Amino acid sequence: MSTSWWGIVGGSAALVVAALNVVIHYRREHRRQQLLRNLDHHDWWYRVLSRR
Repeated sequence: MSTSWWGIVGGSAALVVAALNVVIHYRREHRRQQLLRNLDHHDWWYRVLSRR
């Protein structure tokens, strides 16, 4: 009986670690998309100012 509890605890810990990795990956990719979306903002601003 004790061995099966170790398996349950170990499996649960592995699932928690995997879930945390998924959340961290999602947040990192979301932040990366935001940075890439605004990457050329300054270039656009300087082009508009130089036309005046």
